[in-house]
Amino acid sequence: MDKENILKGGEFLLKEVKAGDIFIPEEFTEEQKMIAETCTGFLEQEVYPLLDRIDAQEEGLMKSLLQKSGELGLLGISVPEEYEGFGQSFVTSMIASEFMGAGYSFSVAYSAHTGIGTLPIVYYGNEEQKQKYLPKLATGELTASYCLTEPNAGSDANSGRTQAVLSEDGKHYILNGQKMWITNGGFADVLTVFAKIDNDRVLSAFIVERDYPGIKFNPEEKKMGIKGSSTVQIFFNDCKVPVENLLGKRGQGFRIALNILHMGRIKLGGTVLGAAKRTITQSVNYANERKQFGTQIAQFGAIKHKLAEQVIKTWVTESSVYRVSDNIDSVIGILLEQGLEKGRATIEGIAQYAIEAAFLKVFGSESLNYIVDEAVQIFGGMGFSSETPVDRAYRDSRINRIFEGTNEINRLLVVDTTIKKALKEGFNVTRYSNTLLKELAEDVDVKVPEGYYAKRKYYIKNFKKAALLLLGVVSDHFQRRLTSEQEILFNISDVMMQVYPAESSLLRVEKLENMRGSAAVDIYKDIVDVFVYDAAGIIRKNAFDAINSFAEGEQREMLTRYIEQLTEVAPVNVKEARRRIADRLIEENNYCF
Repeated sequence: MDKENILKGGEFLLKEVKAGDIFIPEEFTEEQKMIAETCTGFLEQEVYPLLDRIDAQEEGLMKSLLQKSGELGLLGISVPEEYEGFGQSFVTSMIASEFMGAGYSFSVAYSAHTGIGTLPIVYYGNEEQKQKYLPKLATGELTASYCLTEPNAGSDANSGRTQAVLSEDGKHYILNGQKMWITNGGFADVLTVFAKIDNDRVLSAFIVERDYPGIKFNPEEKKMGIKGSSTVQIFFNDCKVPVENLLGKRGQGFRIALNILHMGRIKLGGTVLGAAKRTITQSVNYANERKQFGTQIAQFGAIKHKLAEQVIKTWVTESSVYRVSDNIDSVIGILLEQGLEKGRATIEGIAQYAIEAAFLKVFGSESLNYIVDEAVQIFGGMGFSSETPVDRAYRDSRINRIFEGTNEINRLLVVDTTIKKALKEGFNVTRYSNTLLKELAEDVDVKVPEGYYAKRKYYIKNFKKAALLLLGVVSDHFQRRLTSEQEILFNISDVMMQVYPAESSLLRVEKLENMRGSAAVDIYKDIVDVFVYDAAGIIRKNAFDAINSFAEGEQREMLTRYIEQLTEVAPVNVKEARRRIADRLIEENNYCF
């Protein structure tokens, strides 16, 4: 891809993209496919046979499984080669996240170790810290966790009260405070702990070893789902941490936490794919076996609707996640060429796409929520029994809407970050919306282009205009008060959240057709057609809700008229399209898209 064709974060709203300039999963290399197969093989051999023992939190079991995955190299995919890792691309690390995402509680432990547990040291550690910890974290000899949340500091992470004071001899920081909801905390050897030094306004970060004196670990929390995942409270009572274990610079902890959360959000968008695909396979397996009224329930239209919608949500999420993952790799490459060190280049590359990370975390977690919920419904009464696999899938899915910042916080971040980034880049959303209003007033005889791709690109371009129009008019109306209008911000976020997957999936189909021919993409056109048609309705509803929340009289009439115009799409026989998607799934009897 040419450098000038790489979109910056959030630019998808402003620019059109060519199909040849995005990455699609059909382009995975043989090495990447082997990593995916290794992940799947590991789960089948080591994890699935032990799910009940894992959920019972058998002592030492989860840590031993992490160590076994480390022996296969699966813990070191993102760790540089000089520290016993493989130094693979962001796309490759996303593939590992996806395929391990089918591992229920194990996937949580794996993600916490390889992501928020290890990567702060990869990206912010000095050479001595990297040499000391990374080789053992990459092989599984050591396991890791991340200690940010406190009883009074959840979404507002910087309000944490854990304190660090330099000892009189200047050799240690003395930590005092409490952390909660710490994943892997029951067994982790290395903890990244966030605390404020003296009376600092912002956090600093520390590498803390489990056996340092002054640490107390509470018993395991009892949770609704991910029962096999270790989750504990940790107390620091005059815990002595060597000064050389300060991670990064003093006061850099909040920045570290924020950047690691960006990474965690985008990775969660990939992790849910593994769980989604496994659940869809379980759904269709059962639908093909279960008979009612003398007929397999897979043949009923109501079940086909559910199966097809499960596929659509998964496929468009996958299209979006790998598109942005490749963008991140491209930006990292550019930053490396400019002379940035690999860790900093990676962090800045991921941070560039904070907007996409936030809404894909929401979109992916809510897609999985739908998929597991409908899986229970397809199983019927058996779905409510703990004897069936969808019981675990349903309970384990729920945490994803809370992990890495709640979906509410992420929805607010999407709009806030978009407006701030636009201003920073010299793009005034209010001025743009005023220009757009003039264009819409003059465009009385709009001609929709012919051709499958041209027509749908036209629809998506209009969706983008609808999002930008809303951003501009609400910014102009509310000014500084906009941050308190959370319901309206949610509306705009949900509009933006439809645009990116719609465009990503359409471009994927176009690129796939160029690679394999038109016959290979018929079923994927059905996926795109249903999604774009539904997206138009979702965008229209959210836009109307936002407009009706502040506009009156002529302004309201004008804005709703323009939104109707911008969300107008050709009729789609969604019933038949969904049946074709479901029939393919039913025929293959597993997720095959």
